[in-house]
Amino acid sequence: MATVTVASFIKIFLLIALFQLSFATRRLNEEVVQDQSQLLHYHNGPLLYGKISVNLIWYGQFKPSQKAIISDFITSLSSSSPVAETNQPSVATWWKTTEKYYHLSSKKASPRLSLSLGKQILDENYSLGKSLTSKHLVELTSKGDQKNSINVVLTSADVAVEGFCMSRCGTHGSSSSAGHVKGKNYKFAYIWVGNSETQCPGQCAWPFHQPIYGPQSPPLIAPNNDVGLDGMIINLASLLAGTATNPFGNGYFQGPAEAPLEAASACPGVYGKGAYPGYAGNLLVDSTTGASYNAHGGNGRKYLLPALYDPSTSSCSTLV
Repeated sequence: MATVTVASFIKIFLLIALFQLSFATRRLNEEVVQDQSQLLHYHNGPLLYGKISVNLIWYGQFKPSQKAIISDFITSLSSSSPVAETNQPSVATWWKTTEKYYHLSSKKASPRLSLSLGKQILDENYSLGKSLTSKHLVELTSKGDQKNSINVVLTSADVAVEGFCMSRCGTHGSSSSAGHVKGKNYKFAYIWVGNSETQCPGQCAWPFHQPIYGPQSPPLIAPNNDVGLDGMIINLASLLAGTATNPFGNGYFQGPAEAPLEAASACPGVYGKGAYPGYAGNLLVDSTTGASYNAHGGNGRKYLLPALYDPSTSSCSTLV
């Protein structure tokens, strides 16, 4: 699995992508990224190209306002969204860093990756219970379309997931489609992210909650006034970047295959310039609410997004 994980911090909220089998998991680890001067190597596997729908599978109870925070983020990724040009820095500008990986690949010219909000599937009655295994997550992801799609499972705050809070905050990976389309068996990419608000906000929603380990600094005010959901945005953003650039475990990553770093996990705990362990960096602050953010989204939203590794400069790129 490639997961967003939770580990004892030597450096605050260190996120490291751990691959096991076909899964990618984002983990918080004790390891420290020693050398970021090296490019994430391309392992000659396929990337995601063309028009891709992001299908949201809501597992458990979410308020309409919470669903809007996530769906507005997905629609904000497109460079054609109105906010992309008018309000900077924007979510779309943040996403453009992933395009640099495509420019470096040796594959023949392919249509540019374009993400759009797809179907939203509700599972409010906990069809698989409130304690899920990794196998359950794959089963849930199959509820969405399995061609030209990224299926995202979002679990509510009262759902326990294998490894959640202990070793990960979310996961991205791939699975084969259940059926055949025109004689072909397609692989589709998926993501899982959990709401950590009541289970482990210190691990999976930092810097909007006091960290359990490492340097202690006051938590920041969440831009959408929801610690759990704003934390989910950070993890979802990181895993989306990993999915685009390393969807099947043989794209862009750094280090050994069994414990690689990806586009966002190579820049742990960095959200703005001047970041250091326990300090997210110099961020924008809403003059009315006092909330910290670094990106504008659709419908007047503000988000805090992780730094991405820029392969053209071999450094972590931040919006502010």
